[in-house]
This record gives sequence, C-alpha cells and structure tokens, in this order.
Amino acid sequence: MGNAYAGQLKTTRFEEVLHNSIEASLRSSSLVPRPVFSQLYLEAEQQLSTLEGGGRVDHEDEEEEGDGALEPSCPPNPYQMHPPPEGCCTTDGFCQAGKDLRLVSISSEPIDVPAGFLLVGAKSPSLPDHLLVCAVDKRFLPDDNGHNALLGFSGNCVGCGKKGFCYFTEFSNHINLKLTTQPKKQKHLKYYLVRNAQGTLTKGPLICWRGSGTIASKSRPREIKVLLCIREFRSRQTSASACCSSLFPPTESAGPLATFSGEPVPGATPSVPLGAQQAGPASGPASEHPSLTAAVGPAVFNGKDSPKHQQLVKNDPSVLPRPSALGILSNSGPPKKRHKGWSPESPSATDGGYAQSGGSRAKYEGAGMSCTPQVGSVGPPSVTFPVVASGEPVSVPDNLLKICKAKPVIFKGHGNFPYLCGNLNDVVVSPLLSTCYQNSQSISRAYEHYGASAIQPISEEMQLLLTVYYLVQLAADQVPLMEDLEQIFLRSWRESHLTEIRQYQQAPPQPCPPAPGALAPVTSAQLPWLAGLAASSCNDSVHIIECTYSLAEGLSEMFRLLVEGKLAKTNYVVIVRACHSPAIDSCVAVTGKYQARILSESLLTPAEYQKEVSYELVTGKVDLLGAFFSTLCPEGDIDILLDKFHQENQGHISSSLTASAVSKAASLDAPACMSYGLEPHHIRPFQLAVAQKLLSHVCSIADSSTQNLDLGSFEKVDFLICIPPSEVTYQQTLFHVWHSGVLLELGLEKEHMTKQRVEQYVLKLDAEAQTRFKSFLQNSFQNPHTLFVLIHDHAHWDLVSSAVHNLYSQSDPAVGLVDRLLNCREVKEAPNIVTLHVTSFPYALQTQHTLISPYNEIYWPASYSSGVDLYPENKKYFGLSEFIESTLSGHSLPLLRYDSSFEAMVTALGKRFPRLHSAVIRTFVLVQHYAAAMMAVSGLSQMKNYTSVETLEITQNLINSPKQCPCGHGLMVLLRVPCSPLAAVAYERLAHVRARLALDEHFEIILGNPSSGITVGKHFVKQLKLWQKIEDAEWRPQTYLELEGLPCILIFSGMDPHGESLPRSLRYCDLRLINSACLVRTALEQELGLAAYFVSREAPLEKAARSEPLESDAEKLSSTDNEDEEPGTEGPAAEERSPVKRERSSSHDSAASSLSSKASGSAPCGESSAQPGPPSQGEQPQSPQPCGSSDEGRAARERQRPHASRGPPPTVVSRHSPGRAAQPDSGPRPSQRGAQGLVPPASPQLPSSSAAPAAGELALQAPQCSLTKACRQPPIVFLPKLAYDMVTATDSSGLPKAASLLPSRSVMWASAFRPQLSKTMTSTEQSLYYRQWTVPRPSHMDYGNRAEGRVDSFHPRRLLLSGPPQVGKTGAYLQFLSILSRMLIRLTEVDVYDEEEININLREESDWHYLQLGDPWPDLELFKKLPFDYIVHDPKYEDASLICSHLQSMKSEDRGTSRKPEELYVRRQTARMRLSKYAAYNTYHHCEQCHQYMGFHPRYQLYESTLHAFAFSYSMLGEEVQLHFIIPKSKEHHFVFSQPGGQLESMRLPLVTDKSHEHIKSPTFTPTTGRHEHGLFNLYHAMDGASHLHVLVVKEYEMAIYKKYWPNHIMLVLPSIFNSAGVGAAHFLIKELSYHNLELERIRQEELGIKPQDIWPFIVISDDSCVMWNVVDVDCGGERSREFSWAERNVSLKHIMQHIEASPNITHYALIGMRKWSSRAGSAQVREPFSRCHVHDFIILNVDLTQNVQYNQNRFMCDDVDFNLRVHSAGLLLCRFNRFSVMKKQIAVGGHRSCHITSKVSDNPAAIVPAQYICAPDSKHTFLAAPAQLLLEKFLQHHSHRFFPLSLRNRGHPVLSVDCYLNLGSQISVCYVSSRPHSLNISCSDFMFSGLLLYLCDSFVGASFLKKFQFLKGATLCVICQDRNSLRQTVVRLELEDEWQFRLRDEFQTANAKEDRPLFFLTGRHI
Repeated sequence: MGNAYAGQLKTTRFEEVLHNSIEASLRSSSLVPRPVFSQLYLEAEQQLSTLEGGGRVDHEDEEEEGDGALEPSCPPNPYQMHPPPEGCCTTDGFCQAGKDLRLVSISSEPIDVPAGFLLVGAKSPSLPDHLLVCAVDKRFLPDDNGHNALLGFSGNCVGCGKKGFCYFTEFSNHINLKLTTQPKKQKHLKYYLVRNAQGTLTKGPLICWRGSGTIASKSRPREIKVLLCIREFRSRQTSASACCSSLFPPTESAGPLATFSGEPVPGATPSVPLGAQQAGPASGPASEHPSLTAAVGPAVFNGKDSPKHQQLVKNDPSVLPRPSALGILSNSGPPKKRHKGWSPESPSATDGGYAQSGGSRAKYEGAGMSCTPQVGSVGPPSVTFPVVASGEPVSVPDNLLKICKAKPVIFKGHGNFPYLCGNLNDVVVSPLLSTCYQNSQSISRAYEHYGASAIQPISEEMQLLLTVYYLVQLAADQVPLMEDLEQIFLRSWRESHLTEIRQYQQAPPQPCPPAPGALAPVTSAQLPWLAGLAASSCNDSVHIIECTYSLAEGLSEMFRLLVEGKLAKTNYVVIVRACHSPAIDSCVAVTGKYQARILSESLLTPAEYQKEVSYELVTGKVDLLGAFFSTLCPEGDIDILLDKFHQENQGHISSSLTASAVSKAASLDAPACMSYGLEPHHIRPFQLAVAQKLLSHVCSIADSSTQNLDLGSFEKVDFLICIPPSEVTYQQTLFHVWHSGVLLELGLEKEHMTKQRVEQYVLKLDAEAQTRFKSFLQNSFQNPHTLFVLIHDHAHWDLVSSAVHNLYSQSDPAVGLVDRLLNCREVKEAPNIVTLHVTSFPYALQTQHTLISPYNEIYWPASYSSGVDLYPENKKYFGLSEFIESTLSGHSLPLLRYDSSFEAMVTALGKRFPRLHSAVIRTFVLVQHYAAAMMAVSGLSQMKNYTSVETLEITQNLINSPKQCPCGHGLMVLLRVPCSPLAAVAYERLAHVRARLALDEHFEIILGNPSSGITVGKHFVKQLKLWQKIEDAEWRPQTYLELEGLPCILIFSGMDPHGESLPRSLRYCDLRLINSACLVRTALEQELGLAAYFVSREAPLEKAARSEPLESDAEKLSSTDNEDEEPGTEGPAAEERSPVKRERSSSHDSAASSLSSKASGSAPCGESSAQPGPPSQGEQPQSPQPCGSSDEGRAARERQRPHASRGPPPTVVSRHSPGRAAQPDSGPRPSQRGAQGLVPPASPQLPSSSAAPAAGELALQAPQCSLTKACRQPPIVFLPKLAYDMVTATDSSGLPKAASLLPSRSVMWASAFRPQLSKTMTSTEQSLYYRQWTVPRPSHMDYGNRAEGRVDSFHPRRLLLSGPPQVGKTGAYLQFLSILSRMLIRLTEVDVYDEEEININLREESDWHYLQLGDPWPDLELFKKLPFDYIVHDPKYEDASLICSHLQSMKSEDRGTSRKPEELYVRRQTARMRLSKYAAYNTYHHCEQCHQYMGFHPRYQLYESTLHAFAFSYSMLGEEVQLHFIIPKSKEHHFVFSQPGGQLESMRLPLVTDKSHEHIKSPTFTPTTGRHEHGLFNLYHAMDGASHLHVLVVKEYEMAIYKKYWPNHIMLVLPSIFNSAGVGAAHFLIKELSYHNLELERIRQEELGIKPQDIWPFIVISDDSCVMWNVVDVDCGGERSREFSWAERNVSLKHIMQHIEASPNITHYALIGMRKWSSRAGSAQVREPFSRCHVHDFIILNVDLTQNVQYNQNRFMCDDVDFNLRVHSAGLLLCRFNRFSVMKKQIAVGGHRSCHITSKVSDNPAAIVPAQYICAPDSKHTFLAAPAQLLLEKFLQHHSHRFFPLSLRNRGHPVLSVDCYLNLGSQISVCYVSSRPHSLNISCSDFMFSGLLLYLCDSFVGASFLKKFQFLKGATLCVICQDRNSLRQTVVRLELEDEWQFRLRDEFQTANAKEDRPLFFLTGRHI
C-alpha cells in the first residue's frame, strides 16, 4: 500500500527506465510493457489551478494512481479509512497518541531524528495552513534532481516516537490525515524541514517528486491528460504543467490565419484531421490561406469499440491509448503490490468493450523494450539508394496506390519542399502542417507587451519533436489533428515561459525584462537523434528519415521503402534535414492505409466529393464491389437467391405476409387507432417567450439614439420568408404560414385565402428567386409606412459571397444567391426592412466580420433555471444534449449508437478497394445489410449472417410494426445518404429487393430529394387519406410530417438537410452514411438535428428522457441546444459520471453486437424492443425467450440480473471480434442513481430498455401501435464510429468534442493562441467566443465586412434567432410577426382622457346665449353680453370645490361622494385613439421628416446651443429675476442679440397685422417636469411643418436631461429657488417674462416706426400632454333652425392657431381656450360655438390685457381656475371656442405626480396621510420634506371639513374665499370674491356664508370690505399667513376679534421645519 509509482521519475537515465520497463513486463501477464519513450518524455498533465485560483488543494495527483484509474469502468470509490482504535486521539494536527505534530507548535523543541532519516512537512487537507512534522527515511525520498526515490515508505512519528511505519497508509492514519482519497506520499509529503540560525525548525525547499523545482499543480478528478514535454532540457525550469483552460486568455494571433481539418482525437480543441478541404486542387503555399475551405474531418478515436476506453482518453489529444496498468496514464511501471497478475487485457484494466476491437495493441506495437531503431531511421539514408540533389524533383513511383492500398498524404513542414513529378495522382500534398507551425510561432498579442526578449516563440526543432511525440502516441485507428498539435504547442510554449509570464503578471513590465530561466533549447544536431529515440518505442509506427542535403533524399527513400513494402506497419514517416544549417527542413507523410484514406478524403470539398462519387458510379468502378458481395453468399449471388425465393413463394407469400392489418386499414369498420392525429396548431409557451424576446429587441433598436428604426411611422407589417431550395421545406413553411393565421392577423389577406396567395410570402431561394425578390423590394419602396420583415430561415445555408458568384456565375447561377439578395444595398439601406436570420447553427454568422450586433442575437431559452420549470409544457424537447445524456445513463440502452460490425466490414473493404471512395463502400455495404435483413425477416434465415444486428433490428421492427396496430400504422426509418447519386442507387436496390420479397404493400421506400417533391405509392396514399380523413381525390403528401404513421424507409439525400421536419413516427435515424471524413460542428449537429424530437412529459421516460431539472442558466448552450450537454450536477456527481460512461461498452455497440443474433423475424412480435411492459412483467421471465424478441431486450436483462450472484459469464462469440470472449459488464456502481442490479424489468424505463415479455404473456398483451410508443420516446440514432466518438467524447469541462470543432466550413480560426470553449459558457458567451476567434474565409459573404467588431460595422436592422433544430422556431417567428403587428397598431394608438364634462346640470340658465351658430369667430359685442360661467366643467376637477354663483346657488342637489385620492388617477376614463398625422409626439418618435426639427443631424451630431441669461425686475418677488435661455443655433433667428453671439435682448414678436400662412404668431410655452422622455414636445407634425416658436420651461436641476433628449428645443430654465415649486411658479414666470418681453419689443420696434399696439401680445401656454386637436364641422340648416348636425375631425394645431389668430378684435380677449375632447360630447356642448367660461390645458393668453392679473407663483393645484377667476373679476373676457377640442394623453410619469411628500427625519417609506400635513406650532411633530404651500393645498383638499364643519355638504351656505380659489374638497362649496376696486363680483346679499377663508390677504382686504358679508352663527374663519407675526397683525388690521372668537389652541402650521418657512393658520368661530 502506498508505493505509488509516480515516485519513479521521468528523467532517469535511459538504462534505468529500460530496467524498470523490463521489470514491469516480467511482473505482468501481458507482453505489452509500458514503452520506454512514454516514461522518458510523457507525464500526466496537471492543470494550473493554483495559478488560476481554481481547483481544490486536495486533488493534486489524485487520479494518477488508484482505483479510479486502474479500473476505468468503476466510479471512484471514496477512500475507506480504517476506523481509529478505541479511545485514541483523532484531533487534526495531533497523532493518535495525542501528541502535537504541528510545525508551529514544535518548531523549537528538540526532535530525535535517526540516522538516514530526514524531517519533512506533511500537508493535511483538514489543516491547509499547517505543516505536520514527520521523520522519513531519505531512501524513499527523491534526490536533488528528483530521481531515485525507492518505492514504498519508512517513517517515524516525531510526536509519540512510534517507529517502523512501513506503509504510508498506516502512517497517514496514525497522524490523522483523514484522507478521502488513496494516501500517497507524493501528494502529502511536501517540504523538507530545516533549522535556521536560531535553531528553529522552519519550512525548507519543496520535495522534488517530479524532477522539477515546483509543487505539482492541481488537477481535477478524471482529467487525466498527457503533455508532451522534454524534461532533459528543462534543468531547473519551473514547470507547473501547461494549463488547458487558458490561464492567459489569448486575444488574437499576429500570424497568418490557419486552416484546420476536422477530426478530433479525444483532444483539447478537436477539429479536423491533418487534412482540410481545399477550395481548388491547385492550392499551393502561395494561396493556402484564402483558398483553403473548411477544415473538416472525422472523429477518429482509439478504435477500441469501448466507450470506456474513450472516456479515459477523451480529455487530451496526447493521451496514450494503450492499455497499461494505469489505463492510459503515462507514469506506468511496476504495478502496486495489490495488483497481482497484472494484465492489460484483464477486466480491471479494460473491459468487454475493449475486447471487441479485434486484436490487442501488441499486434500493432510489439514489445517496446525490443524496439531498436531501424537502419536508416536515424543516421544517413542507405548508401544503396541514389542520392537526389537538392534542386531535383522527386519522382513518384508508378503503381504506388496499387502497392500501398492508399494514397500517401504528405504534409509540408518547415523549410523548402522539393518538387514532385511522375505519378502525382497517387499522392496528396497539403500545406496544413506548415500553416500550423507558422501559426504556433506567431505569439499572440496578449503576450507581446512582455517584450520579445522575455517571451520567445516555440522553436522549429521543438515543434518537430513534439509532432513526433504526438504521432508516436496515436493509436493505430486514430487520425492526427491539427488542432491537437496546436494545443500541444500552446501548452508547451506556455509551460516553458511560465516563470516570465507570472513575473509580468505580478509586476508591471520593466524596460529591461529579467532573463528567462535556464532553458536549454533542442539543437538541430540533437533533433534527429531525439526523434529517432522517441520513435524507437512504437514498433515502427512512426519512421524517421534523416537527410543530409534536402528533403528530396528523404522523399525518394520513403517512396523506395513503400514500393519495397518495408513500411507496411508504418503509419507516419517524418523526414527531417537538420545537419548543415541553423534552419531545418521537414515534412510528414501519412502512409497508414486507414489514416491516409481519411485524410485524403477530408481534403475534398463537398463538390469534389460528389464529383468523385459520381465518377466512380458512372465509370462502373463499383462493379468490383458487387462482384465481391456475390462471392460472400454460400448459395451464390443474392439476386439469384431473391429470384429463387420469389418463384417459390409467388403464389401464397402475399396472402400470408399481407397481414390482416393492411386489409383492416382499408375497411371502414376497422377498429380505430387512438394514437393517430396530426397535432393542431397552437403556440407553445416557449414560442411565445421567444416571440416576445424578438419584439423587445426590435423595440430596443427603435428606442436607441441611432434613429435606425422608426416604429412610430409604420402602420402595418408585411413579411417574406426565404428558405433553401427544398420542395419539402417550402411546402412545410407554406403549411405553417397557412395554419398560423398570421396573414389574417396582419391584414394581408382576407378570409378564404388560396394557397397561391400564401405562396407570395414564402420564397424558395432557387433560380427564379431573383425576380420575386425584386418585386418585394419594389413593394417595400412603394410602401414606406409598412414595416417589412425579411426572414432568412435556415440562415447557415449558402453563405457564399456574391464575389464568388461573379467568378463562377456560368457554372451555377444559385452560387452566392443569399448574399446577392439579402445583403444587397437596397435591403441594407431601406429604413422599413428588418432582416431576421433564423438558424439552429449560428456559428458562421458569428465571426469577426459579422453584420449582426451581439446585442441583436436572440437565443432559445432553457427549460429550467435553478430547478424551476420556466415554461411548463406537456412535451419535452429531446435534442442533441439529451441524446448524449442517454449514452451516460446508467441502466438503459443509449439512443445514440454505432454499428461495429458494419464499421469492421467497411474498414476491410477499404483496404481491398483503395481506389473507391469510402462513401461508395459504406453505401454499398449498408444497402447490402438492409437487403440481407429484409430477406432474413422474410424467412431466409441464413441471411442473418450477412447483416448486422442493428440493421436486422431496424428491418424487423419496420416490417412487423404495422401488425401491432389495428389500423396498420407503422414506423419510419430515416436512411441518410448525403450523396444524391448514391441515394438513387440505394433506392433502386432496396426497391428491387422489396419487390422480389413481395413486401411492396408492407412498407414504402421514399427517395427524399431536396429538388423534388415526395412520391408515394397509390396504396400508401390511400392509407394516409384514410387515417387523416382526407376526401380530396387529388391530395398527395407534400411534407414528411404528412407521412405520420406510414411504415417506410425515407432515403434522405442532399449534402445538407434544409430544415425538413420529420413525423412523430420516426423510430430509427440511420446516419451511418454521413460524411464523417469532413466534419465541422455545423455539419455534424445538423445531421443529428434530424432526430430532434418532442416527447410527451407524461410518458414513463428513462433517465435520459426524464424531465429532471437541467443544470443550465437561462441561456446556456453547449452544442446546439440551449441546455447543458450533461444535465445533472456539478462537483462530485459530475466526477462520478465519467466512469458510468466508461462502463457502458456493449450497449454502445448497439447493445447487441457482442451477442449472436438468433431472432427470427417471422414471429409475430413486432417492435418487441420497444414495448413498455405492463406490471405483469414484473417477475423475471422464467420461460424461454420468445424467438422474436430482439437482442436489445436480452442485453438489457443481462445487465439487470443481480451481479452478486452471477456465475461465469456466458462465452458468446461475437462476429465483430473473432476469437475474443465478450466480457460482461462490471457490477452496479455506487454512483448510479439506483442499484441497477436490483431494478426489476417492470420499472418504468424507456421502452427500448424494458425486458421482453415471456411467451405466455405475449398472447395476453393487447397489440400496441408504434405511434403510442413514438410519443414516449425519441428515435434511435445510428452514427458512424468516427462521428459517434466525436459526439460522445467530452473535454475537460464536460463539453462534447463536437462543440469544439471548427464551427463551419466557411470560417477559419483567427489564431492558434485561443482558449478552449467551455461547457459553462452561455449562448451569449459562445457567440462572443466565435466573434473573437473565427474569421470568415474569402468565399464567405461577410469577408468584405472588415470593420472587425466596431459598432458601425453591424447592420442596425438585422437580428439573429438561434435555437435547437425542430424546436419550433418557425412558429415563434410567425407569432413574433403577429405581436409586432399588434404593437405597431398599439404604437399608432394612444390613451387619451375621455370624460364627460361635469356639473352640466348646474350650468347657468341665462337668457343670453350665443345663438349665431354659424359664426367662425365670436362677435365682440354679442360676446360681451354673455354671462360668465363660474362653474368648473373640466372632469379633472371632479374632486374640486364647486364655485357658487347667485343663480344656481339655492337649487342644486348635493354632488356624489368624493373619491379616494389614490383613485383619482387610476379611475379616470380613457379611450384608445389612433394617432393622426397631426399628432404631437414624445422622444420615441423618429421619422425622416422631423429629424432636422428634432436636432438629429444626418451624421447624428447634436446641434450646438448657447446659454443666455435674461434678467428682469419684479416687485412682488422683491428682487431681480434671473432666467436662462438655452438657444440652439438653429433657433437664434427668433431672438434679438446686442451683437452676433452677444447679450440676449429680446424674443422677436410678430405684428397683429401679419397675415402670413407660413408661421404661427404666438410663441408656445410648455412648462414640464419629470417628462423628458414622455412629454409631447415634438410639434412638427402638429404644426404641419409650419414655422413656430416653442419654448420648454424646465426646472434648473432637470436642464441637462431635457437638453439631452431635446437638443433642438429652446429651453427656459427657471431659477434654482423654484426647483421645488409647483406649476403656478412656471405660469407666473412665463407670463411676467412675456409681458417684459412685449415691452422690450415695443420699444425696439417703435424705433422702426411700428405702433406699440401693433405688436402681437398673445402667447400659448400648453400642457405637455396635449396630443391631438379636433374641429367640429356643423351643419346648422338655417340661421335659427332646430335642425343641427355635426361631425368631428382631426386637424393640425396650425389650422386651429391660424384660425384663432385671425379672429377679428382678438386683442380684446384676455384668455382664449378650447374644449377638452370627449367621445360623449353631445350637441349641447358644440351647439353654441363660443362660451364665456373657464379655460384649461391649452390657453392663448393676452399678456398685455392681463398685465395686472398674476398667476399665484406658490400654487401647485387649481392655479388655472384661480387665474381664470382673477381674470374675469378684473372685467376681462375669457372665450372658449367650443368647436375646437384638445385631446390629452394619459402619461403615467412626471407632472404633478413628481411631487412626493416624505418625512424629513427618517427614511421610513411608510405613507404619510394628509392629516399629518399640519400640526400645532412648537410641537414635536415630525417635519416633512415638502413645500409649505403643497402641504396646505393637500390638507385643505382632504381635511378642510375640520376648519369648516358647517360648510360640509351645505351648498346653500358656501365658504367665502377672498381673492383666491383654494380647493376645499368636493363636499364644500366656495364663493369667490375679489377685493380689488372695480372688480366684477357676484351679488352676495342673498348669501349667508358658513365660513371665511383669508389666504395671504393683501392691503386691498380691509375691515370694511369684510363687513359687507353675512355669516351663519357658528361659521368658522381660517386666516393663513406667512408667519405668526403677520397672522396677529392681520387679525388686528381686519378687526376680526369684533365678530370672531379665537382660542390659543386654534393656531396651526404646516408640518415644515423653520428653515422651510411654514405657513401659519388661525381658526375662529363667528360670534
């Protein structure tokens, strides 16, 4: 125990390692030792978590040894400590004897150290801050160089003195380390302890376990990685090994752009095999960057069919794939003592899955210890071979392909590459490796500031050496990857510069950087020897050729050896010339048949691939395959067998096999199947959420200040959906549009629309698209008020630049069509077109040059957040992440599988037919398998041996499923054949076999071609019509969705799927033929997207499909789906998951490939593998297995049998691994979520995992339709082995390898210095990652958009919606169109107050009415005779006190009860009105016409403005008033200055006699507060473009924000003393300023000869919520006729103002106003054209006539009523134009609501009630932070009955209010009188008043004035003054004590502090 071999050091001498290797092989039962090279140069990689601040301290070397590593199929068992002896001490830091071992405690104590022992410090996980002192025998510790530590342990306890601990485990128990993992001395013995000068024991140097001076840094569990590093040349260089998770996030590469090829080994950033696709065959070094298209390639893993093995190596490209004692760990060697009989083939090292791979590793590698360099591998080439001069071309031998069975792929490396001549067709030359080297030598800009001398790029020698190491450790069935190499170079470089980088990170860069640590570089002289040494351990899998003069020698030598057959076992040849100059030349040739085939095929573009396949089919090369297949069958050719079968069974086969289900389906009285039914169209919660997200993004574009979208100017929505040229997708989209109802909702079509009309809105991007798109553009140009949404669905398709089309337009007119149409100038510039790209794979649209802003991306939301189901739905989406999860789940069969027997046959045939493309071979093999399976199911049971178990299962279930349903519903098998010619071949062959077997009416075979529709046989169309209840005789299925329930094989062709949806009856998705040689992320994910599916949540799902909370933040996306690829938990559970994954070997191999198939297809079993068992199946079946049950069921039950009682495993021979016994799975693992060995088969699982019922039960069980099962489980997907490994392997963060591939063929990585994608990234972070690290290729349509992330490079009206495939994006964007349309209608509408006038019944019944109903203007003489109507009719004053006049005072009834104050706003009635073209707008309105008016220059620069002071004196304020004007340059012409830019003198006023129709004469003032965004200050449209002067009156503290939003408006800024004032102050200052300005203008213009009375005296004071204006047109039908009709229409404010301003004698009117609009206004309100009454909201004020009538500057409420009464009492005329009305918009912010009353002392937010607004003077009442006047008005409004109790509901006896109107609440009436001499007052002789209100009364109010009025006995008085002193003076001056009684307690004040100047009240009673 405890003798961990990691103590054996890597950099020991060669002989020492050789000795250890021999010792290891002697102790092993295997002949495969740990290769010497691995011990010398490979070490388990450690993550730099300590440097990153991540990782856990106690996991430093945890996974290097121990159970988890030894038994890869086991989860890590937590380490079980022996319980401590009874009564011993268990305290941390003390030994079991209770003695203190902590260094801080015993550092000064003497310690007895025996000879040969050293004191060392041990780290305990529970005491991270302490070292425990131990005495250890120094023989078991490493020397200074990190060498020669003996295995084992010997130590003493320095506390209690106990000696002789021989095992570190025992010792760690004694000193109470309390470990949860296997104790290891390397992990816990950290430091030597030394005594300092004072004799105190202190921490000394680190114990050098690794041959390096630093502590081994932390690694997370399961991250077993291998880093290629050379320790011999590292001397004392610090080497905390390279980190994978980007310690220093690189930004961009300064070097050339790389191209990559796609085929990740389980590596860090996988992508392509060393090859990548070239845009043309002649891509030489000069054009290598632009011309290389996507790097794509297959996932070639370790070839062992075992997923467990993959899991072990999944995390790093450099993991050693050979089975060793530690799985694949590099520090192998002699096993630990407990591992007796150690063997790589034993179940402890690998498992049954590994056994299927066909032969052990020894076959490829031989015994490493006997591996000596071959002659010529190191040293000069053989002398017998002629030397080739350096300049000469190298001749490629003839028949090379015939001899080698594969085309060698030669990768250029460093230096010069010689010319090749001769048989060039048999070799492939690629510059990719050279590009990779160059990229890795260009140091990222992230490190440039460290200085060139400190940070050097990796040397060429080291690059080549690392390449050799990488190739050496590749397994025989792995393919090298450029991206793996890049990651290795990056890690090696980082590690070698770790010290410098850390220094620079900790300190600012210095002018003279410190010298780097001692690092001995690899010299060119050492390189060949080191490379040869490295290659010596691999049994010549890698062959090194050293050249003297040029690479030409080495290439000639290589061709000679190839021709002579001496490189038969060699996969890679590395040729290096490194002798005579500092620079080296190198190249790497791939000669392994498997690797060379995959790499050469991966270099083909999709077009070249199709061309190659077509050529092979046309030229008949494939006939060789047919001939070969005919030799396989013992009875002869399959066709002969078929003909024989057909003749023998022609008579009765149809009747016996045409099951009753088929005839039943045809008969009308057949029992109905309840499972069938196409789903009705409805919007799911997810789709609605996405539609709303889209809408909010569109709104945010409109709301931004860039003016790119003016939503307010659009009246309706139109759209066009562009889709790829697939007929099925086209019909599918038409179907969605038709059934969504969106056309009706948008008002684009009427009811009963035809299909032809719907076709106008969907555009198939084919040859005819251009014409239709032009008409769309024309339509958008002609309808500027329609918002056109251009939806680009499946947007990742055809990203080819139109520039490419210009080059190749003759070849294909469709090339670059998307770019030519959607990116044309008209679309980009049209202000009314919004482009929405919709795709499941957005990566190619997320590059450095993208047109789409990252803020305009919308992602499909995750289902769960923090365990909460965000959008409850009855169906659960099952996408890629869930399919991958199914491969992890513990007890059920995975939904993602591969077929190893199929793969084995393809590999064998690939070697036999080297000239045939793999796609051809794969297709022919698979078709052969299907044909054999059909024959086997039809009764030719001998054909089972010529198909695979997987294909047999598919075919069996396909043919038998209709028998399970009374209606004959069956399942669909999707057979994906990307290459159209091959698809046609497959279709013909399968149809022929089906016909010969008389299965024509059992299932249909459909050829799905993108360019054509679906063809289905008449018999099956009849069935579909019957099922779908369709009576149309002409009906044919046009989409795959309409094939619901049809038993069929759908052969799906086309290089890429185009968004076709598949029906729920899809049961098998056979993707075995997808082109896995050139995989990129988009290509792989879109193939897997075909299987995406919705499963019913109610169904009993297995663990993979169960709707458990998925651990994902709201937008997390690992691959396609927005959910994590591994839903579950993090931390320990995640650690446990990896071994679960490894455990599942045979099930991944389709669960049945290790069992021979005995199933007979003729039994009436149906899809037995997918039958959810009823409860009766609970018992383990005792009777024999029914012959029809599939092997899946058997394998599942095999796993479920309790393993504890398991006997020897059955020796079932598998065809796929001849001669090897299949190892059964290991027992149940603790990490699984249930003890799987105890789960009875009846537990609800996915049907594919339930055990098949016993024979007796089968008859009793009702047949079940396959559709019922289809709703409960997703399809089963078969993948090529390469793709399967790619998808299921994950990197260190848990991200599937596929997600780390190059994202798309049309982009390339920007830099080799890039971090890796992480699983924890959200969709947004992934987008930003791709935007930083990918660039488009020259052929990409975004290539020319070179602004690289600058905001102005993004198109402002372009959005990107991405979501998983088949999730419902079409429904979401159609719903978006609907809600966008609704919102536009809503945007063109506004809520306006719609209230009837109040107190109509109290109107004055005068003899005088204005009866000249047709007058356009009031007649002055008539008007003067009209009485003034004192009563307020404005509905906003419903809660205000009624004003009494003598006529109505006695006969009115009581008004209703008052409202609660908080209800006043809420309950006001509004109506929704459509905005007219004459409306006033807020800041959100942007249209072309008013851009200049608003101050937005075309370049979006704000207008300049200047600040001007304007002062005037006013006696009432007692001081000079200083106002400030902010005047934009564009408005300076309205003002007079002393000189240009000088002192402001006045505001220009027009003349009364001006008759211009081009401008409005009256300046408009709009006081406003709190409404900078929502105030309606844009009067451009309201004024119909007429010139006018508009001034915003704002408070000083709001000046900046108003100026920001309204840069082109004139601002009048009130003095700071008015910051807390109400609207009265603004009105007061507007009026006084205007009068002062009138006088200045009269003086100025008098000098010009103009009379003073001719200057225009009117101003407009308008509310900031006036939105529209109306006029009533009347038809009087005669002068005094009773007939009267009228109609109201919207007009411009210009029309109204010019009409009023043209009134004759207008200067005789003091105030002019208009009605407030109401929909309920009757003819009574508009019959009389003019009224003499109160005016509100929008008034035209004559500042000349009202010179002596002021607004009260202190007022907050009712100041307009107060002012109206003053004006009337002054004898002036108020005129209301009843035929004009103003609409007021309801604005919920600002205005009077911005005045808040809060406590001054506390922050308590509790509401303060109006009763608290006043208090007794000198009391301790809480003071309030509000103006005294506001408190007074609010208090009187709600509580005036406390002062005037007699006045309550007593209209006959009102309160007398002198010189002011204050609102005393709706239940108290007031009578207004003016004390001014000669004022007009009502006659008060009839009144007995119930109260008297004296508010701040001036000297006009005297005692004699008050004595004119009579009061009731007990009437109350309220006197209000500014202070207590004036209160007393007023009482004395007015002799109030003669008639009124006062008490001390009747004095009050507003609840203000003294500094806030409270108002004081005195109340009294009338005597």
